[in-house]
Amino acid sequence: MGARDTDWEGVRLHVVTGKGGTGKTTVAAALALALAEGGRRVLLIEVEGRQGIAQIFDRPPLPYGERKVAVAPNGGEVYALAVDPEEALLEYLEMFYNLRRAGKALTKLGVVDFATTVAPGLRDVLLTGKATEAVRRKDKAGFTYGAVVMDAPPTGRIARFLNVNTEVAGLAKVGPIHNHADTVMRVIRSPEAAVHFVTLLEDMPAQETLDGVQELREAELPVGGVVINMVRPPALPVRRLESIAKGTVDVDELTLGLKAAGLDNAPVVAEGLAAELVDHAKRVALERRIRRQLAKADRPRYDLPYLSEGMDLAGLYTLADALRDAGAA
Repeated sequence: MGARDTDWEGVRLHVVTGKGGTGKTTVAAALALALAEGGRRVLLIEVEGRQGIAQIFDRPPLPYGERKVAVAPNGGEVYALAVDPEEALLEYLEMFYNLRRAGKALTKLGVVDFATTVAPGLRDVLLTGKATEAVRRKDKAGFTYGAVVMDAPPTGRIARFLNVNTEVAGLAKVGPIHNHADTVMRVIRSPEAAVHFVTLLEDMPAQETLDGVQELREAELPVGGVVINMVRPPALPVRRLESIAKGTVDVDELTLGLKAAGLDNAPVVAEGLAAELVDHAKRVALERRIRRQLAKADRPRYDLPYLSEGMDLAGLYTLADALRDAGAA
C-alpha cells in the first residue's frame, strides 16, 4: 500500500463529535470507510447505546463484540463495536481483579448500574478505555487495527468525556482505576489521537463547534478537523446572489423568460420563484458568514455534500470518497 496523502498522518484514534442532528454518526462511519480504503482494517466504536452504526450499515443490533460491517474499496475492512458500559465493567473486573463471575452477580443486584450512575467518570473511563485498548492492541502482524474511529458523545460533553483523569480524580487516587485512566489519557493526549467536529452551516452547531474547540484546547486535548456536513452548492454565482439578497430580483424579466419557455401562468410562477431566489441568496450569505466564523478555529475544514436522495450505503461511500479527496483520511 502506498503513502497516504492525509492531514492526519500518524493519527490512529479519530474521535468524532458534533451537536445532535449534524450527522455525527454518519460522518464517523464515512471516516471509518475512508480510512479503511486501500487494505487497512479499521474499528468503528459506538459509545452511546443508540445502535446508530448498525442502522447506517443496515445490520442487526451490534453485540458487545467486534463484527465486520463493511468492505472498503481496494480490500479494506470496517469492523464495528457497540460498547456497553455494563459489559465493559465486567471486562474490567476480570482484567484487573479476576472477578467476572462476581461481577455478573453484582449486575443482578444492580450494583454495576448504581456504580456507573453515581460515578459517571468511571463509566467514561470504561468507554474510552475500550477504544484506547483497541488502538494499542497488537497481533503477530503488528497493530490489529490501522485506525480506530469513535462515534463519541455530543460536543457539549466531549471535553469532560475524554478528560477521564479529571473525572476519576475524586474516585481513585491510586490503584487499577487510576492507572487505567492514566493509560487512557496517554493515548488521548498523544499525537496518535485527534478529535474531529461535525457541524452544519447553521449558527448553533457552528457556535458549539467553536466552543468545543476552545474547551479541548483549554484541557490540552488534541483538536482535529472540522467536517461541514450537508453542504448544498449555490444555485447562482455568489456576486449575483449578493445582489439578489438585497431584494433586487427583476420579476418582470423572470416573467418574460418563463413566458418564452412556454410556461403557463408565468406571472404567478415568477413571483414565487423570485421569493425563493431571495431566500436562497440570504441562506448563502448566512452560510458564508458562518464559514468565516468556523475559520477562526484555525483547523482543517472538510465539506461533505448534501445527499438529496437520503442516506444509504451508496451515500456513505460517496461521503467516504469526499473525505479522502479532501485529505481527511
